[in-house]
Amino acid sequence: MTHFPILRLRRLRYNPRIRDMVRETYIHKNDLIYPLFVCPGNGVKKEVKSMPGVYQMSVDVLVEECKEVRDLGIPAVILFGIPEHKDEMGSEAYDPHGIVQRAIRAIKKEVKDLVIITDVCMCEYTSHGHCGLLKGDEILNDETLEVLAKEAITHVEAGADIVAPSDMMDGRVAAIRKALDSKSYTKTPIMSYAVKYASGYYGPFRDAAESAPAFGDRRSHQMDIANGDEAMREAKSDIDEGADIIMVKPAGPYLDIIRRVKTEFQMPTAAYQVSGEYSMIKAAGKLGWIDEERIMMESLISIKRAGADLILTYFAKDVAKILV
Repeated sequence: MTHFPILRLRRLRYNPRIRDMVRETYIHKNDLIYPLFVCPGNGVKKEVKSMPGVYQMSVDVLVEECKEVRDLGIPAVILFGIPEHKDEMGSEAYDPHGIVQRAIRAIKKEVKDLVIITDVCMCEYTSHGHCGLLKGDEILNDETLEVLAKEAITHVEAGADIVAPSDMMDGRVAAIRKALDSKSYTKTPIMSYAVKYASGYYGPFRDAAESAPAFGDRRSHQMDIANGDEAMREAKSDIDEGADIIMVKPAGPYLDIIRRVKTEFQMPTAAYQVSGEYSMIKAAGKLGWIDEERIMMESLISIKRAGADLILTYFAKDVAKILV
């Protein structure tokens, strides 16, 4: 390699047009997935206190939101449901007339050319707030798989394009794939939360989804934040079970894991810029401590550069408006 003064790396930085010509990483609208929270009622649009600009919306309002999302060129949304009633079994999760199932049907009827992804988990629907069925304080793995499979089937029957299990039970991808195939839904992809850490960055989401656990925490099934090799084993397991897209969650604090997953498996890879990442940027921006728009874009570029093909982010609409 040549050296200074023959080598001057700044030559390609002086001119903004040249900088754009040699830029290595871009965010595109097709990279974006917009998370949405659907709740009971009519005409409801309730802002989440800890997530400025994010709302719980009733189905009728959600449909209008999805029209805007589509018109902005964002290709997909992921739905999280807040049920009318919660019980120990989380029965509204797999009720064909549950809140998410109704939302899917309404969106499909009114909004064309929008991919609907659904979160498949129990935590929003159980009275105890945990991601599976309980026996005392123990979260039951194998017994939960049947319920998750039933939930996924009702979502696809309602019209969901992709299902995304986020529970982190062992074997859930295989259980859902088997159930979908048995119903002839062989073309429905699974986007697995393959690498989901037991992160402190989820706090605001639990306000939005009303899914905080009534006791204990989720460290018995979500991953230890210190582990990287385990992430590779989790991702491989889900791929072997039939996952079509694998996800790393959170995104920003785990850029090294995104890169390792992408390099190792060369699979379509998603990353979730979670509620805490979003809320910290929003809060610091509101206080004038940072340039919110600039940091928003920088954070997303770093996730893309790390290897993510798809980014779930609450900034999706703001980014899409910039990219117009």
